[in-house]
Amino acid sequence: MSELGRYPVRLVLPVQWGEMDAFHHVNNVHYLRWFESARIAYFAAIGVAIELDGAPALRPILARATIDYRAPVTFPDTVTVSATVKSFGTTSFVMGYRLESQTQQRLVAEGDAVIVLLDAAGVKVALTDEVKARIFTLERRA
Repeated sequence: MSELGRYPVRLVLPVQWGEMDAFHHVNNVHYLRWFESARIAYFAAIGVAIELDGAPALRPILARATIDYRAPVTFPDTVTVSATVKSFGTTSFVMGYRLESQTQQRLVAEGDAVIVLLDAAGVKVALTDEVKARIFTLERRA
């Protein structure tokens, strides 16, 4: 088995009434927010700080996001969103997400995101061996 792609970070989130749209299912923007919550939890788990005041050494930014919808989600429900790292580039890495519905007892969406690392000046930086090691450690624990 690969050392990556094990989905070690999982969040359980209640679906809110206000997340539904006029078509009576959760609007697509909320899937991105759920994936974002898992991404930030992943960053916290590997010690990559997301600071609003102050300048962290590394700033991971979202460069691209995709979602494959498998089934609509409606209120009431509870979803489990899971995050992993799937692969590395020189200045980026690809994260994967899975979203499961407790009510439906199945996978309802999957997604990928390209994360680029910037320094405090906003310049792309290479993915360090230290960050890779932290990711491998977290993934191995899953």
